[in-house]
Amino acid sequence: MATVGFIGLGNMGGPMAANLVKAGHQVTVFDLSEAALEQARKVGCAVASDSHSVADGADFVISMLPADHHVEGVYLGEKGLKNSLDKNTLVIDCSTISAETARKVAAELAESDIGFIDAPVSGGVGGAKAGTLTFICGGTEAAVDRAREVLSAMGKNVFRAGDAGSGQVAKICNNMLLSVLMAGTSEALQLGIAHGLDAKVLSEIMQKSSGSNWTLDVYNPCPGVMDGVPSSNDYQGGFLVDLMAKDLGLAQQAALRSGASTPMGSLTLNLYRSWAQLGHGREDFSSIFKYVTPQMKK
Repeated sequence: MATVGFIGLGNMGGPMAANLVKAGHQVTVFDLSEAALEQARKVGCAVASDSHSVADGADFVISMLPADHHVEGVYLGEKGLKNSLDKNTLVIDCSTISAETARKVAAELAESDIGFIDAPVSGGVGGAKAGTLTFICGGTEAAVDRAREVLSAMGKNVFRAGDAGSGQVAKICNNMLLSVLMAGTSEALQLGIAHGLDAKVLSEIMQKSSGSNWTLDVYNPCPGVMDGVPSSNDYQGGFLVDLMAKDLGLAQQAALRSGASTPMGSLTLNLYRSWAQLGHGREDFSSIFKYVTPQMKK
């Protein structure tokens, strides 16, 4: 089995590293959170004192980090891993960042003959825990094929969208659509509730009708309708409002660069940014349901 270095043990990264261990891979991890490192140790990961120690002798280095500058900081510059990685190591960055940053990291690592793919994920915290994530990859066919050895331990689907950066483009397209669907589903349910309908009954009706979609069927935003989702846990866990706003911002930046028209994406970005500014940034993104509640005290 493979020797894997894993950097970034947040809500997604922690379960992903645990699934690599379950699959029999040798996993060494690093994170700035001592609590996250201790949890990783409990599930069988070795713990490193810094990112360079994580990468030492690794077949694969996987990172799951919050934003562009974190990824650049880990891999580039005088203190970056590009100066210490073995040429046989394949870097797999699962963060959701701009396509431009992914291409920059790929190009600079290539100068040192180090392989790189951007492989952002879809499936949320539930998918990370269950090992059912979808990996959306950008990179050479050979690199993506090689990465399947470890990606298959953490997910059910591995797609190659194109060359470096393409995974990020596909991911922000997906998340823009997801946010629009979540906002629309929330509005539809709230409209029904305002007219006296039972949210669970209305959900069942729409699930069997043309309004059916993932947010309604798998991730219902209305509390009490569905078990095991953030809406039934006070919107804790899952994918944060702050992160959805970040991804929507990336989508709008990409739209501006290409001249693409994304009016729904722009409106939904404003909706999520406003919700975050009201103090809900650390809640799951399905909490947007509360934002469209007529009686809610914002």
